[in-house]
Amino acid sequence: MEQSQLFIKIALHAWEMNIKRTTAIFDSLTDEQLLTEIAPGRNRGIYILGHLVAVHDMMLPLLDLGQRQYLQLDEAFISNPDKAITDLPPVQDLRAYWTSINQILREQFNKLTPEEWLQKHTMISDEDFAKEPHRNRLSVLLNRTNHNAYHQGQLAWAKNK
Repeated sequence: MEQSQLFIKIALHAWEMNIKRTTAIFDSLTDEQLLTEIAPGRNRGIYILGHLVAVHDMMLPLLDLGQRQYLQLDEAFISNPDKAITDLPPVQDLRAYWTSINQILREQFNKLTPEEWLQKHTMISDEDFAKEPHRNRLSVLLNRTNHNAYHQGQLAWAKNK
């Protein structure tokens, strides 16, 4: 196995492990638990669920893998903080979106070659990418893996309530 293939495999494994851990936490929480604040004055689990779905959905066009599936989530879960929007989708819908978007990403990720992972993402110009080749698809995957892990840590508090 080439070194670049190994690095991609490691990154994809980290992504998958994070998704599995976060899914396990979501699965362990009732809808009622997701509707309560993780800690006083903090986000609710439903907000984290919707936020992660929206952020993962944004990866499709960012990595040039397809069009977004859940644009309707942006206002409630990207553009505004928790509780700013009161009309949220039902928890069961967000759970289904979580499963779906991560399956779509998994399928798309597995189609990419190591060379394609090292290509630029869609939010960087050719000129900037020539100067900063580390701003590639793989860097987005690593960043989003860390982002997911951050929110996974928040969700761990919800389990202890």
